[in-house]
Amino acid sequence: MSQNLDIAPLRSLVAVADFGGFQRAATALHLTQSAVSQHVRRLESVIGRPLVERHGRGSRFTADGELLLTQARRIITLHDETVAGFLPDGVSGPTTISIGSTEHAAAQLLPSLSNALTQSVPKRDFRFRIDRGNKLRDGLASGSVDLALLLQQADDSKALYVGDLTLAWFASPLWRRPTPSEPVPVVAFDEPCALRSRALDTLAEHSIPAAIGAEAFQLAGVQAAVGAGLGVALMATLGEVPDGLAPVTDLPPPDPLPLYVCARPGLPKETATQVASVLRPLLTTPRNDTVLTLAKGA
Repeated sequence: MSQNLDIAPLRSLVAVADFGGFQRAATALHLTQSAVSQHVRRLESVIGRPLVERHGRGSRFTADGELLLTQARRIITLHDETVAGFLPDGVSGPTTISIGSTEHAAAQLLPSLSNALTQSVPKRDFRFRIDRGNKLRDGLASGSVDLALLLQQADDSKALYVGDLTLAWFASPLWRRPTPSEPVPVVAFDEPCALRSRALDTLAEHSIPAAIGAEAFQLAGVQAAVGAGLGVALMATLGEVPDGLAPVTDLPPPDPLPLYVCARPGLPKETATQVASVLRPLLTTPRNDTVLTLAKGA
């Protein structure tokens, strides 16, 4: 076969999938949208089949596009690992690391983590992705995410424990706890969610009736509902109080949630170890640094 699948167009194809469109892919790759479109057309010329088709106001991958996307991830991973093998000073693994995080950990941890990684691991670039835990697990499996910060990750004996996220109750400053016979309204993320489960379990363990007063898909929605007085919410804030909210001290304190760094298959172990070592000092509750087999959880 005389034609070749070049790495740059393959990276553009993967970016379109990972970032949800041509414009976002272009921004992430520091290219123009027309350049990304041209890369995809070049791949279509080599394959001889359409890879992306219009769908409503946007676009979606064809069956051939999905197939090439899977292969593109494998090709890029092998390419980057091969290049990294010739880097000086023992640097190995991909030079750009994608780190995923749920919103529970992102708001407080990622700014400090980003700065610490820049200082501690200067020979790699880091890209961050904020998503729900199940989406990040899918990203690890498909290779679109290199590492993920997850709570109570299930069935991953290679996950690295980095510390506990201390949890606290928050409500509107005007909120008052209902009478003992009335259920406590809880504002929570949509299921599945480790914080949601921990909130309801904590109240149940102390025989406090509870009911979901509001649900939200994102952290901003949870905080808005709490601020509107729709109930209390359990949050991980590393000791900070979200704007417009107040700590709730007359509900039972919950147990913290363990935080783990989980790696995609094939990622060099030292890459996950480096990130875990940088992340541990950012958490307030020390614990054994060994690699743990995790219990089932959201």
